[in-house]
Amino acid sequence: MRPLVLCYHAVSDRWPHALAVEAGTLERQVRALLRRGFRPVGAAEAVEGRGKLLHVTFDDAYRTAALALPALERLGVPVTVFACSGYAADGRAFDVPELAADAARYPGELLTMPWSELRALAERGIEIGSHTITHPHLSRLSDAEIERELTESRAQFEAELGRLCRFLAYPYGETDGRVVAAAKATGYEAAWALPGREDRIDRYALPRVGIYRGDGALRLRLKTTAAVRGQAARLRVT
Repeated sequence: MRPLVLCYHAVSDRWPHALAVEAGTLERQVRALLRRGFRPVGAAEAVEGRGKLLHVTFDDAYRTAALALPALERLGVPVTVFACSGYAADGRAFDVPELAADAARYPGELLTMPWSELRALAERGIEIGSHTITHPHLSRLSDAEIERELTESRAQFEAELGRLCRFLAYPYGETDGRVVAAAKATGYEAAWALPGREDRIDRYALPRVGIYRGDGALRLRLKTTAAVRGQAARLRVT
């Protein structure tokens, strides 16, 4: 059984978007998984381990993700935050094309963590991983552009945080053979997709389960049950 790695994004009750889960809902979801016997582990064990293991990740490094961290720390659940180095430079709203309208309407909800906040999280023991520089659709880029997004972001995280940037999460969860090869060549220890393939072991395309606003208890159980996770991934039940 592969470890269960959850993928959250923003934590908010004010941004009415699928990416924004309320803090109380998130805590209840994680508590439910712990009651089902999942054991919390760090990112490295989520890569290497097998069994009923749980790790929580946040993509895009929204500042609101910090609202969920105290509860997760109390529960003993390790966290990885995947940030884009280009946004960390000024902590501006996450205004990728798909979210440009939301960034204009809810700018405070889409603010991202600047370097100072990412440093503070790292000092608390939270893993900070790369989500590239600009959050592009990597498979649409040239080989040179992919290499730049992966290599320069990793170098920026290591320089700013003073520690190794070991892990990568692909923007939009998208990957292909070229992107996987680039992630391997640029020195990451592992990389996560979304949803990824449960039936194929590849440390550079590891599966995650996306959890979104509106995922109730029944849907959470469906998405996180080993018997159906593989089928869910193939059907992109994210």
